[in-house]
Amino acid sequence: MRGGIMRRYLAFDIEIAAELPDGLDDWRAARPLGITCAATLTGDSDDLRRWYGKDSAGRPADRMSRTEAAELARYLSAMAAEGYTILTWNGLGFDFDILAEESGLFEECKRLAFGPRHVDLMFHVFCKLGYPIGLDKAAQGMRLPGKPQGMNGALAPRLWARGERQKVLDYVAQDVRTTLAIARAAERQRELRWITRRGRVGRMPLPRGWLSVPEALALPEPDTSWMSRPWPRSKFTAWGR
Repeated sequence: MRGGIMRRYLAFDIEIAAELPDGLDDWRAARPLGITCAATLTGDSDDLRRWYGKDSAGRPADRMSRTEAAELARYLSAMAAEGYTILTWNGLGFDFDILAEESGLFEECKRLAFGPRHVDLMFHVFCKLGYPIGLDKAAQGMRLPGKPQGMNGALAPRLWARGERQKVLDYVAQDVRTTLAIARAAERQRELRWITRRGRVGRMPLPRGWLSVPEALALPEPDTSWMSRPWPRSKFTAWGR
């Protein structure tokens, strides 16, 4: 909610095709990653869409083609033009970066990612606190359903490659549901809660609701002197600068 007006959210998430090696410090070193599937969910009409490539028999393909990825990017642009706010969890530093590469629509994806119609919940947290938190930990803190037990984003490419594609489609759908639920609950309660590494409840007040990416970037840099290797904001923004 901004200025008493409730945003119309459209949650968005992708899953990548490439399996990232254990211990890889920067996923960008493994590109191109490809997109196996994505999900979008409108907050006002509960319209859930699963996006994926199709083979000649109409079954989910190994990955989305450039044309199919471009169709997704154009859908997001059209929905933003209709007044929806794209809602992501690390969409600025990950999903939109990959979608830009896979769709070939760099400028369009950049405008969406860095524009006022994009709220990246994790990036807001990072800009305010100086460190990110995980989607599942936020869901636990807000007492909401999170990821299926034993499932995470690192497993998704492996499952897709061995044919367990419905499981991945269900997983990406659950991620957009969780992202939307966290955004709404935190706005309603005027704070975000999450479970810390020590098992405690962390809290971040949200007196103005969620900030768009430009608003989050305008926040003063937090004190990270206590951290041994703090992340710079450029870790999320460099691809579009």
